Amino acid sequence: MMSPLVARLLLLLCLALPLYCVEKVRNRGYRKDPDADKCAGNDAEKPNCTRHSEGGRSTYLNNMYGSCVQGPAGTPGRDGNPGANGIPGTPGIPGRDGLKGEKGECINEIFEEPWRPNYKQCAWNSLNYGIDLGKVADCTFTKLRSDSALRVLFSGSLRLKCKNACCQRWYFTFNGAECTAPLPIESIIYLDQGSPELNSTINIHRTSSVEGLCEGVKAGLVDVAVWVGTCADYPRGDASTGWNSVSRIIIEELPK
Repeated sequence: MMSPLVARLLLLLCLALPLYCVEKVRNRGYRKDPDADKCAGNDAEKPNCTRHSEGGRSTYLNNMYGSCVQGPAGTPGRDGNPGANGIPGTPGIPGRDGLKGEKGECINEIFEEPWRPNYKQCAWNSLNYGIDLGKVADCTFTKLRSDSALRVLFSGSLRLKCKNACCQRWYFTFNGAECTAPLPIESIIYLDQGSPELNSTINIHRTSSVEGLCEGVKAGLVDVAVWVGTCADYPRGDASTGWNSVSRIIIEELPK
């Protein structure tokens, strides 16, 4: 049988042994940083000094405390307000002079005098000219420019009569020649026949006109005349010009 003293010792041993193991495990959990004894300065020559690298320290801290988990990205921020205008820069350096241009052509300006009206009228009272072929009347005119046109007008009474078909033509001439630019200036009267019922010829005098423009007439004195003649391929009749009324020729110079 065990004595009371031995029994008490065994009981104390059973109680103290678990406490010792727990304290040893706790001391291991609170192990200090190995870099706490890192050598510095003159301590590096001591026999019990051990050097530790920076990489080893980081590895130790990661193992000791673990790594953080990265959270989700935040919402992007709004655009900032536009900045104020900057200070204007200094003017640049003037460029070089360009190449000299080619010599231009000299054009002489022509200053023309303003156009002045130039016209003339010749008139006759009761001309009563009964010829069938030839010049009826004429009127001289001073043309100022060669590059202008002449407008001519004859106004007066015209008549043609015949027992059978006939035709007469009244036309203008310039210095004895008909107009060719662009065409002659003329008027015609054609009569088919007389009146068989009354056994007489028709004798009607009507105021008519001959009018047109002629180009190409040179400057200077121009003889403008009215003539009477026959129509092509038709017989002539009994013509009369300017009976019992005023007849006139009007001439006007116009710019082209």
